[in-house]
Amino acid sequence: MKILVTGGAGFIGSNFIHYWLKNNPEDRIVNLDFLTYAGNLENLKDLEGNPNYEFVKVDIADKKLVDDLVKGVDMIVHFAAESHVDRSILNSEDFIKTNVMGTQNLLEAARNNGNKRFHHISTDEVFGALSMDDPKFNEKTPYDPRSPYSASKAASDHLVRAYFHTHNLPITISNCSNNYGPYQFPEKLIPLFVTNLIEGKKVPVYGKGENVRDWIHVDDHNAGVEAIIKKGKIGETYCLGGGNERSNMQITKSILGAMGAGEDMIEYVADRKGHDLRYSIDYGKAKDELGWEPKISFEQGLQDTIEWYKNNQEWWRNIKNGEYQEYYNKQYSN
Repeated sequence: MKILVTGGAGFIGSNFIHYWLKNNPEDRIVNLDFLTYAGNLENLKDLEGNPNYEFVKVDIADKKLVDDLVKGVDMIVHFAAESHVDRSILNSEDFIKTNVMGTQNLLEAARNNGNKRFHHISTDEVFGALSMDDPKFNEKTPYDPRSPYSASKAASDHLVRAYFHTHNLPITISNCSNNYGPYQFPEKLIPLFVTNLIEGKKVPVYGKGENVRDWIHVDDHNAGVEAIIKKGKIGETYCLGGGNERSNMQITKSILGAMGAGEDMIEYVADRKGHDLRYSIDYGKAKDELGWEPKISFEQGLQDTIEWYKNNQEWWRNIKNGEYQEYYNKQYSN
């Protein structure tokens, strides 16, 4: 099988490519990525020269190039998205262009080239926010997005379902909780805190650190995506969660403890606008129908992630100083 992976130079997408080729060595992957700020080909450097892997720098908004690529593949796995809530609050235009219009463009290409199999990666943030006493999100939870980012992802989910119902496009959707692991862009909570501490800098905690998220290791997430692709029912949505609810303060203290730092390294900052209190996912459907459940404990996954950032300082230092983007954008400028 030949798979087009969009956003494959990003955090989850690059980990998916590593995961898929390791577990499905006969398949071929075409990695489509526009190398915006979060795309980094250093994530996939060990695959250079692999005959089953190909990278193309393409904007998913480019209809002709996307259509040409989709012609030659059997399936699309769509990770490409603007995903940082804070950036969407400052300027939502890129989120609409990529997450909504880019998804529509891919759906059209899939439809026009023989109704190609389409798996769409989404987020738990489309469901809104939970109180501390609310039941977890599941596949039947009504959509209630509360940031420009989550609104754009909700719109893309609706488009994907519309192409299934209107055009019979063979789709599936996964809504996942907060991912963590290697190759995560160091503006996200865990890698930001770990790399700041390595640099001797304080860690910025929003408000009082009371907001709660459900954390899933990126390898568990991608195992869930594989299960959906191979066993999932066409037209269905599956929620993938880690079963690890932690407040931001709990995460902060776990990282400080693991790195031998004290609470004097915490810097409290003004809370994010519209900061959702809690997310949590019920992954019972994926467990019952697909036999999937997360296997990596949060304690082990966090420790492994911290060690990865300690051992790969050149990778994240090049991101923080911008060198990674300058090099690859120059290399793929034509």
